[in-house]
Amino acid sequence: MWMTNLFREIGFHVSLIMICGDNLGSIFIGSNPVQEKWIKHIDIRYHYIHECIKDNKVSVVFVPENDNLADMFTKNLDHLKFVKFREQLGLTFGPTKNA
Repeated sequence: MWMTNLFREIGFHVSLIMICGDNLGSIFIGSNPVQEKWIKHIDIRYHYIHECIKDNKVSVVFVPENDNLADMFTKNLDHLKFVKFREQLGLTFGPTKNA
């Protein structure tokens, strides 16, 4: 949200921000303002996402684990997943040019 505010201040329009995740529990907690007994221990600052979703500043979307590109930056992947995500990001490695 800090970056969104910065972009708006310098004149760039920022549309709805999508937060993609593969954890259905966290998506449920973020999307539903119900105060369940088992989530009362969560620090109040983490409930900020409720406000952002309610105000249509962000949208929380489920992404299956096999399609989650963020895993490339946060986990050790097997070779097949690494190549799949690398291609989806548009990263290619070609022959090096000798000068």
